[in-house]
Amino acid sequence: MKMDTRQLKTLIAIGTHGTFAKAAEVVHLTASAVSQQVQALELELGVALFDRSSRPPKLTPQGLQTIEMAHDILRLEADTKASLRGDRIAGTLMLGTVRTSGLGLLPRTISQMRMEYPALKVNLRVGLSSQLIADVAAGRLDAAVVAEHTGFPAALRWSPFLKEPLLIIAPKVMQVKDPVEMLATLPFVRFRSSVPLANLIDTEISRMGVVTNDVAEIDTIGSIVTCVRHGLGISVVPHVALEEPEGQDLRRFPFGEPQVTRQIGIVERTLSPRGEIIARLHEVLAELSGSHGVSRVG
Repeated sequence: MKMDTRQLKTLIAIGTHGTFAKAAEVVHLTASAVSQQVQALELELGVALFDRSSRPPKLTPQGLQTIEMAHDILRLEADTKASLRGDRIAGTLMLGTVRTSGLGLLPRTISQMRMEYPALKVNLRVGLSSQLIADVAAGRLDAAVVAEHTGFPAALRWSPFLKEPLLIIAPKVMQVKDPVEMLATLPFVRFRSSVPLANLIDTEISRMGVVTNDVAEIDTIGSIVTCVRHGLGISVVPHVALEEPEGQDLRRFPFGEPQVTRQIGIVERTLSPRGEIIARLHEVLAELSGSHGVSRVG
């Protein structure tokens, strides 16, 4: 018996639900039929996919690798069928994003894409920019939303859709001062993360010659906005972080002279089979970015 997509779907179901019995319910087969499919797949591949010495059987490293392969094969099958039907914007878009650029903008974009293209599915993964870029280059992701970066591989293209200012934020009750004096004297909530935005903020503060009075180090922008709103101190955040309701009642001051900006864009392979979908994704992201949106070039 040759490997087929039904076996792959069954294997994915076992990996997702943990046992043969639960997988059998999901794929509408008997437990014995599921076991037979797994055995046939193991025979075809020549490897053991499960360690049967434990109860329930656990996936072997080869089993985990086969599940990853199965996802790729099934996605390719769905995309090929959509292409043959003429559905150019259909199938599954494998999309990655860094946390700091997913502040409401990307979920709204995906929702709009779903309304425009009901046949399109989006699989979203959150991770670090370096790993996301590597996954795009290797074909594990179709595209990723990342900040401006140095050292993109030659086979990748990065297209900004957002260029936004960075702002010093403070509670409304705080007395207004010169921005540099504020940074030098008031309690400061520092963005501590391994992403380019954190380095951009720290570099400008250092250039100003300011030594901040840090009262907290936090790794998410949303949490920083909450801390400032409750009076813990001041901080520096990108404009997009203040689009949400909780950011509306904060004082805002330009950060840096000239005011510092950061860019976010989409990285994709230069020759991408999903180019048309990604181009539309970029267009929607730029539209939802409002006055800070950047049109795609080329």
